[in-house]
Amino acid sequence: MLGAMTEPTPTRLRRPTNWAIEHRWDSHKTPLPLRPIYEAKAYDDTAFDFSRALRAICNDIAFRCPTFSHIDTSRMLFSFTPSRNRSQFGLQARVTPMRFRDGALTRRLRGILFGVQRYYIDGREMLYLVTFCLPRFLDQTYEEKMTTIFHELYHISPQFNGDLRRHPGRYAMHSHSARDYDRQMLDLARNYLLGHPQPEVFDFLRYRGAELWKRHNGVQGVVVPRPKLVPISW
Repeated sequence: MLGAMTEPTPTRLRRPTNWAIEHRWDSHKTPLPLRPIYEAKAYDDTAFDFSRALRAICNDIAFRCPTFSHIDTSRMLFSFTPSRNRSQFGLQARVTPMRFRDGALTRRLRGILFGVQRYYIDGREMLYLVTFCLPRFLDQTYEEKMTTIFHELYHISPQFNGDLRRHPGRYAMHSHSARDYDRQMLDLARNYLLGHPQPEVFDFLRYRGAELWKRHNGVQGVVVPRPKLVPISW
């Protein structure tokens, strides 16, 4: 499975006791939590920061590709989730919108008004959470990794309002053909790479997870909980 879009949904319609409507992090008092991708191994300050590197790539894509010029990476949170196994099959990445359809802050489900938990970093509200499954994502081929990144970015609404891009018809997220969608993402990735003046931005994607770990004495990234739906009015 190349990628996914996941809108937060309630698992049980019960009144929670400890769900906060907001999560806040800042650079000084409560920084974003960093975790190694291989929990059994230690790492030091030289460890490669996967989340920072992905932000740099996506920022560069938004700058160089007109299709993604609406993207503002300062309002996106890049994280990872551990692979449950080393199989190459399964989830590679997902993008979670922090708003409902058309950027709405609330949505009524079964008569209950819900809001999505809101994430803030240094006082700036995040509109999208982009999560990669590691080390599975890093163990893809170089071209597959680039295609996965474009795949996830393309799911972001052209209005950049916290909602997803919605195609007309029954297959709203991947259009009528997931295969054509993936082929389109591959073409976008190849055009982006062609003659790129600063290949060092994405050169780390040429290495598999274990290789990247050895080169940098570790690989780490941000780990945050997936946002939940919180009932606002019963």
